[in-house]
Amino acid sequence: MDLTKKAFVLLALGLAIGFLGCTKEQKVEAPKQEQITKNLVPVKAQVTGPAFLVELGDLKIVATIDTASKEFVETPSLKGSIRITNKSKDNLDIQAVTFDYFDAAGNPIRFGSGEKAVSVEPFWKVLKPGETAEGGLDVTIPRSAVKGKALGKIEANLVYVASPLNRETLNLPEKIE
Repeated sequence: MDLTKKAFVLLALGLAIGFLGCTKEQKVEAPKQEQITKNLVPVKAQVTGPAFLVELGDLKIVATIDTASKEFVETPSLKGSIRITNKSKDNLDIQAVTFDYFDAAGNPIRFGSGEKAVSVEPFWKVLKPGETAEGGLDVTIPRSAVKGKALGKIEANLVYVASPLNRETLNLPEKIE
């Protein structure tokens, strides 16, 4: 080989070694958390009381877990839809829907320390007879209810004021000085 070819080969080898030496190894880490969704069975529930009909649908539990330990990162949520129908002859002033959780033996499942306990879904609405209100459902559920499938029953409590509704307006003579 002549001198020009040798120089060209050495230059090409030097550049190749330089490029290979400069590349950095990149580690792609797997996500440390994963969001899981578990469907409740049945996914729809209906409760009829003397004054109302409550229908829950698309019921599922959404939770974030640590991929390594498989432990919950935060308190799981119960999500779905809710539909309330006034079956009475009076107006119903609905305040909220509360949720309690029970195991298969009927014992209450309580929230543990450090868990976010959101068991009330505000539902401010006055329903006339035969009227229906719909909304979304997003409350928390105790970790222990989800772990090991300990959940046996969910109790939904409709908090309302029956009609006739009496409202008073009070005027307070206040001013800022």
